[in-house]
Amino acid sequence: MKEKNVQHEAEVLHQKKLVLENIKAQEEERKRIAVMIHDDIGNRLNILSLWMNNLDTKGDELIKKNIYGQMSSLIDAARSISHSLYPVNLESVGFVLYVEELIANLSHKINISMQVMPGYEKKDIFVEVQLYRIIQEFTTNVIKHSTATDLWIYIKDYPLNMAVIISDNGQGFDYDLVKKGMGIKNIESRIKSMNAVHKWKSTLNKGSRLIIIIPKNHELPNQNSLN
Repeated sequence: MKEKNVQHEAEVLHQKKLVLENIKAQEEERKRIAVMIHDDIGNRLNILSLWMNNLDTKGDELIKKNIYGQMSSLIDAARSISHSLYPVNLESVGFVLYVEELIANLSHKINISMQVMPGYEKKDIFVEVQLYRIIQEFTTNVIKHSTATDLWIYIKDYPLNMAVIISDNGQGFDYDLVKKGMGIKNIESRIKSMNAVHKWKSTLNKGSRLIIIIPKNHELPNQNSLN
């Protein structure tokens, strides 16, 4: 029995390592493509836009206006693709401000409020990227599949871990029916990659809630901390 337990633990650890390595590889590739779009294509479009703005079109303002409009659309599209692939500016801007930017961009679709308790400390960039992705995925799922009008994000640092709670006032869902969906799978894979624990609390017509406990020392936190 002891040998079987040891073997089982080794297999679980191996699976966790594979998940982590896979997500890290995906993030590196996303980052490479996003930076290329952001720094190369985006900058080239900006420069071209400046040239077009100073172009002497000999009075043909309509042509100039149409070209300038197309350039602005291309710049916005390049920025949007870059951000969807990888949060390029997260490290320089900071996690909290980057999430606030996401909230501002979605304010026309849903009311989002975020409360970060005093004492928040900057985390490893991998953890912050995964956490940003989880918030982004949760919010996207709520907008697409829920009737929610409000969404709340709560973040608090503790001595040994960080607690993150994301909830909404939508119609809720049956976890057993949606757990195979890509949205739930993506969120749970990212949670596993941080060696964190989580719990879904969802009641039909009463909204949903995701509780995540992320360890600071990379050791698996106590499951009881979710209760």
